[in-house]
Amino acid sequence: MKITKISYERLDLKLSEPYTIAYETISKSTNFILKIETDSTIVGYGCGAPDKAVTGEHPVEVEEAIKEVILPYLIGKNPFTYALILKELKTYLGKKSSALAMVDMALHDLISKKADVPLYQFLGGYRTSIATSITIGILPVNETLRQADEFVRQGFSIVKVKGGHSLLEDIEKMTRLHERHPHLALRFDGNQGYSVIDSVAFVRATAHIGIEIFEQPTKLEKEERLGQVTDQVAIPVMADESIKTLRDVFRLAQNERIDMVNIKLMKVGGILEGMHINSVAKAAGLESMIGCNDECALGISAGLHFALSRPNIHFADLDGHLDVVDDPFKGIFRLEKGVLYPTGASGLGEVKIG
Repeated sequence: MKITKISYERLDLKLSEPYTIAYETISKSTNFILKIETDSTIVGYGCGAPDKAVTGEHPVEVEEAIKEVILPYLIGKNPFTYALILKELKTYLGKKSSALAMVDMALHDLISKKADVPLYQFLGGYRTSIATSITIGILPVNETLRQADEFVRQGFSIVKVKGGHSLLEDIEKMTRLHERHPHLALRFDGNQGYSVIDSVAFVRATAHIGIEIFEQPTKLEKEERLGQVTDQVAIPVMADESIKTLRDVFRLAQNERIDMVNIKLMKVGGILEGMHINSVAKAAGLESMIGCNDECALGISAGLHFALSRPNIHFADLDGHLDVVDDPFKGIFRLEKGVLYPTGASGLGEVKIG
């Protein structure tokens, strides 16, 4: 099988509800859709979702990389040599991780379609579904409670709350959420907004709630502070922004600075690199969660199939598509009462666009 044609489309996606995290407010997202055609009837699709704060890329940079590097490089390649392709492209693309992830997804889509199995089965097929959290951005307490009520009504059993602006307000939100929905699993993401002292104070003040995960409370540039938090609290501390490469997870694990890792395919460069990061985490006794950027359902599908394939991935935060207006990939997987299921179609799922 040889690659004969490559094309792409830029999607400037609006979000139905803008949301705020510790360092920015987000109302839109740019996704790139890569289409790879072959000398057979098989076509592969990949998604790139650049985010300057998370992946370090601007959409203009990614579009230039697609035109100048990715399109000419891929012509004539055999998709089954994906390890070589991705290694060479990583050298050419540098730190453009979402651009690399887009190619990685499309290649995995192609080869699992050639095998005529869903991608999660091609990768290992460890489970057939996974519950996802749904995220509430930084909002006033009453609005946070209102959104949680709606998510519970929709059937979600896990809510992740963004914080980092106000310690006292964050404590109040989590306390009142637990009082209102005592059976709801709660996760908290500080998005680098806390000091070590505030992080420890937050955990102690919310100890009775049983918060499931404490995500990236301190700044990525000061990763020793993340370790100081981990040493002083009793709930799992997870690195997100601090992990972008295989070297990052090795260093953090070696220095025992975290309990968990958040693997976002856009941030690390795709499924192949994500598997390496997950293996290091497993060797270090760390659990993994698969997260996401603001992505259309195609990108989320790749995260879902990856999460379903590996035994060390116990958690998912794959809700980035839910606020996307006019998502062209709706139906590529199923979401029922907060649980994600693949459709059974080969590859990443059935793509219905041209």
